Formats: sequence, structure tokens, C-alpha cells
Amino acid sequence: MRVILQKDVINLGDAGDVKEVADGYARNFLFPKRLAVRANDGNTKAALHQRKLGELKREKRKKAMEGVSSDLNGKEYDILVKTGGGEKLFGAVTPIDVASILKKNGFELDKRKIEIAEPIRNLGSYKIKIRLAEGIQPVITLNVKKEEE
Repeated sequence: MRVILQKDVINLGDAGDVKEVADGYARNFLFPKRLAVRANDGNTKAALHQRKLGELKREKRKKAMEGVSSDLNGKEYDILVKTGGGEKLFGAVTPIDVASILKKNGFELDKRKIEIAEPIRNLGSYKIKIRLAEGIQPVITLNVKKEEE
């Protein structure tokens, strides 16, 4: 059966793709979860149009994110944290903390776009990657400093 994917389906394709799948897979999985619709002439034309619109939207977003990336890339930000004696922190610096620092500096970013390789639990300087769009990943430096009491 030929179907048009409404959403991205792992191991099958992206939204807007026209795929040939088994009848049972379409009836029992794709259709009930509204992941796909049956491909006919009208649906196929509509799907192609939606796909073109989606590509234009992605290109526009990518250009906007390139501007943000150039503003962010290579910048250094400081965060003051409480320590429990020595270099150890109370807790850890999380993507939420990084997002709030960036928000204070004029960058409204989702915490899920901030990649911290491993939990930051010590004072020091850390490189943090931010996923803005496909292929656009600026790197910032976060300086974790002790809060003076």
C-alpha cells in the first residue's frame, strides 16, 4: 500500500515522503497513530506542496540561526555557584542554568538545544555545544566560578 507520511517515522522516512508499506503495517500502526494517510492523487499533490513549504521554512530558519550562531560562537560566559569547600559544587550546572545565562545576555534558547557532555560539578572552564539547527552548532565557553559569600 502506498502511504504519505504525516510525521517522521523511524526506519521508514520523513514527513511528506511517499512510501510503499505492507497493508497490515499501514492499517494497524500508521493510520491509527495518524502517522500516515493513504496515497491518492489529491493527497500526493498536497503532500508535495506541504513538503516544499516545509523546506522553505527550514531554509528560512537555518538562515536566522546562522546569524545567532555567529553572535554566540566563541563567546565566554561566567556563572557563579556555591561550593562545598574546594573545587566541588553543590549539585551541578545544568542546561537550564546555561539557558538562563544566555537569556540574560539576549539569547532565548531551549534548554534541550544545549549539549553538556558530562555534568559540570567542579570549578573551571567548559566548552558547551549548542544545537541551533541542522549543521549549525556554535560552541561557547562557560567559566564556572566560586560565589563569594
